[in-house]
Amino acid sequence: MSTGILLLHGSSGIPDLDRARILQAEGYDVLAPKWFDERVSEIPLESFPLDELAARNDRLVVMGSSFGAEAALLLGTVDDRIEVVVGFAPAAHVWAWSENGVQTSHWSWQGEPLPFVPFDTGWRPTDDPPSYVDGYRHHLKMFPAEAAAARIPAERFKGDLLLMAGGDDKVWPSVEFAEQIALRRGSLETRAMIGAQAGHRFVFPGEEPKTGGQAMARGGSDQADRAFGARAWPVLLEVLAG
Repeated sequence: MSTGILLLHGSSGIPDLDRARILQAEGYDVLAPKWFDERVSEIPLESFPLDELAARNDRLVVMGSSFGAEAALLLGTVDDRIEVVVGFAPAAHVWAWSENGVQTSHWSWQGEPLPFVPFDTGWRPTDDPPSYVDGYRHHLKMFPAEAAAARIPAERFKGDLLLMAGGDDKVWPSVEFAEQIALRRGSLETRAMIGAQAGHRFVFPGEEPKTGGQAMARGGSDQADRAFGARAWPVLLEVLAG
């Protein structure tokens, strides 16, 4: 039985080629597309190349980091061919894209934008490099009705879900998001792994730390990010193996 993995990068816009390589070395068919150019605004969920993977594999896995985890979780709710979803530094909500004073949803489905959590444009980070984790908490508190409508309905995904998050994530509160998702899924097969000292980007054996993207604090340290990756890698392989 062959398994195809759709591997989705985060907001850096840079495909996770190191991660694709180590997954391919384990025998998996991996697609790691560049799925946006400059704007993460109303990206059609239908635009991800799942049909291509399904044409040559028996099982489908979607795996994503940060914004890519947001997409992976949503894809699991709309495509019943997907058997496993893996979210690294996941989101529990659909978030806004802000441009020239206009806020739009990250995603659309069948031509309709998905509900999203807007940003309070008055909030500003106070540190340098900027961390945004408290900002995301603030936006959720400022817009509770929108946040409720924008929750990713991960309970609709009936397959296996693996979430990994760093307790020192300075981008957004991915541990809190992972715990919220796991709670909503109830008895559905769900694992949430937390690396207390890791940041937003942890490192699996055989990878190099990812660089690029917006200048910001991401938390963790090289040692902590690698240690969490080493602990999480066998769990990831176990979930992928089914």
